[in-house]
Amino acid sequence: MQKITCSVSNCSHNKTGLCYSNRVDIGGATASTEAGTVCGSFLNKCEYSSLTNNTNSSGPCDALTCNVTSCGHNENKLCNLDSIQVAGDDAHIYTETECSSFDAKPSW
Repeated sequence: MQKITCSVSNCSHNKTGLCYSNRVDIGGATASTEAGTVCGSFLNKCEYSSLTNNTNSSGPCDALTCNVTSCGHNENKLCNLDSIQVAGDDAHIYTETECSSFDAKPSW
């Protein structure tokens, strides 16, 4: 299980800085910087309330998928990091979030 720390305090899945979504989907297939990535699992707490007790597991997120093919941590649409950081101060929609752990693949 990967640890997903999240500074998007108004996300329904955020509980004291940790993500409690069953599945987190990082998007931005052709991103060249972290600003080009998004957390596709973001749900605004104003719209959806708190969803930190709705997981099928006993704790934080247990599935992290990634379609950012330009990221060096992407291995077959899964992130190979033990921990990632999601950011997006005062996000209202998922496009206002980003994966701060993005590292561009080297262009050899």
